[in-house]
Amino acid sequence: MATGELAGSRVLLPPPSSSLFVVVVFLLLAAVARDACALTRSDFPEGFAFGAGTSAFQVEGAAAEDGRKPSIWDTFTHQGDSPEGSTADVSADQYHHYKEDVKLMYDMGLDAYRFSISWPRLVPDGRGEINPKGLEYYNNLINELILHGIQPHVTIYHFDLPQVLQDEYGGILSSRFIEDYTAYAEVCFKNFGDRVKHWVTVNEPNIEPIGGYDNGSQPPRRCSYPFGTNCTGGDSSTEPYIVAHHLLLAHASAVSLYRQKYQAIQGGQIGLTLLGWWHEPRTDTPEDAAAAMRMNEFHIGWFMHPLVYGDYPPVMRHRVGSRLPSITASQSEKIRGSFDFIGINHYFVVRVQCDEGNGPKLRDYYVDAGVQNLGGEGFDKEHFQSLPWALGKLLDHLKLKYGNPPVIIHENGDGDSPETPSKIDYDDDFRSEFLQSYLQVLHMSIRNGSNARGYFVWSLLDVYEFLYGYNARFGLCGVDLTTAARTRYVRNSARWYSGFLRGGELRQPVTHPEKSYVAF
Repeated sequence: MATGELAGSRVLLPPPSSSLFVVVVFLLLAAVARDACALTRSDFPEGFAFGAGTSAFQVEGAAAEDGRKPSIWDTFTHQGDSPEGSTADVSADQYHHYKEDVKLMYDMGLDAYRFSISWPRLVPDGRGEINPKGLEYYNNLINELILHGIQPHVTIYHFDLPQVLQDEYGGILSSRFIEDYTAYAEVCFKNFGDRVKHWVTVNEPNIEPIGGYDNGSQPPRRCSYPFGTNCTGGDSSTEPYIVAHHLLLAHASAVSLYRQKYQAIQGGQIGLTLLGWWHEPRTDTPEDAAAAMRMNEFHIGWFMHPLVYGDYPPVMRHRVGSRLPSITASQSEKIRGSFDFIGINHYFVVRVQCDEGNGPKLRDYYVDAGVQNLGGEGFDKEHFQSLPWALGKLLDHLKLKYGNPPVIIHENGDGDSPETPSKIDYDDDFRSEFLQSYLQVLHMSIRNGSNARGYFVWSLLDVYEFLYGYNARFGLCGVDLTTAARTRYVRNSARWYSGFLRGGELRQPVTHPEKSYVAF
């Protein structure tokens, strides 16, 4: 037998004199050609949803228009706590440009748009009267999406708690939040559920308690020494766990309500969306390997374990002790299985190092997990890296540990930090390469049995970024933030994504001066 090499692998070939030789070579070359072809949406399962996303506070603008009242993020930014003192008062101004944005989605070929409903726009006082202008806006947006054949995937709560509830009873720290949130969720189900078939109860409940109540870097800026600075109050050792507990119970309450009153009639699905960092050891020591496993339990298991098994992970029960709230038998029954899908927002693999310390000391989330506190170190390349294989490992983890739930990748994307944030720049090939590499991993994960059902790019447009303000741009479509018109323009990555969705056909950008965006 003769041997040959193909694509770096040794392949046994029959002798050249054999008539089978030609057939085998043809088949092998066809396979190579197939592998070399660009991945397209046709490689994914039928019904797999491709889209892009934003959130209300980050994209809508119109912060004080038509009856909307402040959220805790409005208060935070107006206190000068965001990067460069920026606010989202106008941002991309989708409130006034939603029809243009839906046209961009349609031209791109998106199946779906993930967005959130602003609680302080729809129910400005947190409970009670519905704002008719807010109701009209979301009805108009949803109808425009449906008209263009685009699925609305709606997040009910995406960080923007009405400030009035924070002032009245401390917001999510109080169990009163659960009742008010459930009533607000019902307003959404009742008014939009005839057209919305994909609901997310809460966005990233596994990170909001850290930024808001442990290191105090995000609103409502609660923390305690030595875990945060410039906080007006708080207890980093207990409050993150209380807040997460209330978010979990609020989620379960809304799902129970939806299933009892609306799901059978409206035919939708409901879940929640977690931040999906994947933790790896910083070194090859056994201690760091164990620390990475613990962090995945503290980060993903914090919510996935109760959702699947009815209680917090055993490692958290052991290490946090009585500071971790108890889940009663009735609560456990309500929480377990309270999802039709799990949303995952994935950006980074996080390198963690064991830090068990010496002797008793003050405790917070990271001390409890026994790792170095990464909260104050920023997203440096040493600890936080965008590596596509991490998404595959995360999906394998969900498959093996939590029964392979239906998963939708609700956020995945890459940003840049231009020297001049307002610069109009079409050239973002780095983003196209990023998306292609992650989609390849996602495709392989599905072939290996992952139950992934959708993929959404963050973000449709340049928006106010919670961590960076306007110093980072993630948009497939750019927004000229220097003009009152907030002119949209299509970047190369949007054309790449459109080509992927259309089976490889790419369109060159064509400028239409008479329009407020650059068409495909």
